[in-house]
Amino acid sequence: MPITILQPAQVPTRHPRDASYDSDSDSEGGVDLEGDVTMTRPAKRARRTDDDSIVTPGEVITEDPQWMRGHGTYTTTAPPAILSSVAGTLAKTNKLLSVRPLRARYTPEIGDLVVGRVVEVQARRWRVDVGASLLAQLPLSAVNLPGGIQRRRTETDELQIRTFFSEGDLVVAEVQQLYGDGGAVLHTRSLRFGKLRNGLFAAVAGTGGGGGVVRAKRQTFVLDVGRAVAGSGGGTGGAADDADKVDVVLGVNGYIWISRHVEGEGPAAEAAGPGITRVEENVGLNVYSSQNDAIPPATMREVARVRGVVQALVEHGLRVDEDMVVAGYHEAVEMARADGDGDDTLYLGGERGRRLADTLIGR
Repeated sequence: MPITILQPAQVPTRHPRDASYDSDSDSEGGVDLEGDVTMTRPAKRARRTDDDSIVTPGEVITEDPQWMRGHGTYTTTAPPAILSSVAGTLAKTNKLLSVRPLRARYTPEIGDLVVGRVVEVQARRWRVDVGASLLAQLPLSAVNLPGGIQRRRTETDELQIRTFFSEGDLVVAEVQQLYGDGGAVLHTRSLRFGKLRNGLFAAVAGTGGGGGVVRAKRQTFVLDVGRAVAGSGGGTGGAADDADKVDVVLGVNGYIWISRHVEGEGPAAEAAGPGITRVEENVGLNVYSSQNDAIPPATMREVARVRGVVQALVEHGLRVDEDMVVAGYHEAVEMARADGDGDDTLYLGGERGRRLADTLIGR
């Protein structure tokens, strides 16, 4: 939805001797941003005071030297002032002024689980697009070798680097290191990391702001869709049937992967616990395969339903985490049954999405 930024209104000037003027009116120890506008120094541009106001790049926030600049701001020396460097909402924390951008790229942090796409293959590394300002790096030494072999990478591995990941492959990895310029270094030394297949990719808002994927205790989980699959005539009805489960990977960068569940891979590997012996047993020769397996139509239907739930959460400004996705999916299944469980019930936009969001908010 496009955002219209209105022309800021001019703040009326006040005389210092006015009885309504009080420079110490800030009960939290700060300075009233409107109080620094006097007859001796007329305001050239409007000052912002509340956190809900929108500032534009280059707009003066304050000229009072008691305030400190935070993210999204910069200072000038003649005259001394704090100005906004991005379009966003003003945030005031004690004496610190910062601007939360209306829309921003993902900022990596160590430990973040991210989903990315390989865009370039170099000598000993891959360049991965994770939605950040810079492409992330995935070194050859930071991936598991087929068969779980623990050894140093050789020239033969460099020549066969495209047998692991090639351009266009989707991968799930963890941020291991950050450079001074903000670039991230990734690794896939875990059974729950690696190449993604048998699923669907969706890009939504990340942790940068607003509704979208947030950092949570678990970013990957298994969703039981057995009731919906059984109701549509698919699956075998067994509790351990892989067709009754869907893997969901919520990348902190806003990239989401929803796929058919495969025992021992993805989120299922996380619950099995770490161990080198287990890595050697499970990292087979097909771990880097790009061939998708056969997916039952009923499972594909539920994968599409989960994606619709995620889109509905983002459109209505709700957070996207495990609890909300699971609750939203079960509510979507109940809504589909109440409406006849037809093909059109997979659509969760418009009025149906609003009903889903209102139900989740009311819980």
